[in-house]
Amino acid sequence: MSGKHYKGPEVSCCIKYFIFGFNVIFWLLGITFLGVGLWAWSEKGVLSNISSITDLGGFDPVWLFLVVGGVMFILGFAGCIGALRENTFLLKFFSVFLGIIFFLELTAGVLAFVFKDWIKDQLQFFINNNIRAYRDDIDLQNLIDFTQEYWQCCGAFGADDWNLNIYFNCTDANASRERCGVPFSCCTKDPAEDVINTQCGYDVRQKPELDQQETIHTKGCVPQFEKWLQDNLTIVAGVFIGIALLQIFGICLAQNLTGLVISSILETSGIVQHEDTETANEETIIC
Repeated sequence: MSGKHYKGPEVSCCIKYFIFGFNVIFWLLGITFLGVGLWAWSEKGVLSNISSITDLGGFDPVWLFLVVGGVMFILGFAGCIGALRENTFLLKFFSVFLGIIFFLELTAGVLAFVFKDWIKDQLQFFINNNIRAYRDDIDLQNLIDFTQEYWQCCGAFGADDWNLNIYFNCTDANASRERCGVPFSCCTKDPAEDVINTQCGYDVRQKPELDQQETIHTKGCVPQFEKWLQDNLTIVAGVFIGIALLQIFGICLAQNLTGLVISSILETSGIVQHEDTETANEETIIC
């Protein structure tokens, strides 16, 4: 009788608790995003009137928080519980779900590069559609103002895009004081002024374009975004590559842990041969 002692493969606690710790943070961030989204909807009265979700003509930024938060919550929960309980179903779900997200991101990146002109047209349509709904939602209004201030732009391709909004168009039927104007976020900033002049864009589109440049940014947000992307291409590419590597790393760790758990279960059941067990023990890293 052999004097060798065969021991079943142990699950690496390094991998197990690394996945657990990482996903706890991910899970908490998901809860935070969901909480912020639901709080924003509560402040706008959406939770008390669900039908108002479809009333907004433009994009509601709250959806971004809810979708991102929901995905992070589901992924974090599956990875956290799957690693802690050594649940192969949740670990497989985590790795497959993360793999699908990675594939969608990769596909979107390739399509965006191949169909640049189509993406530009869709971006123009998206911005103009939200210009129409500028006054309909405070979150959308803040998002547009932030975009125009950050990129020092006005409209999709110029200030005249604000003619699409019922409060800023130049038609005779428009009795608004903002007629033929633009939002204050289009205005050039005076470093000497501490207080924002919210009326700086009034009547500005009644002036010739050269005169407009003294008061507002006349370049559109689409070309300004393209310029920003070109100027910061290295940083943007680095961020996307970092996210992709993190996702691949997470998938590999989850698959590794799943394999170790399955090997441990099979050995406990007496299905794995002792020779395979000894090899598995040598390759497994134990904290």
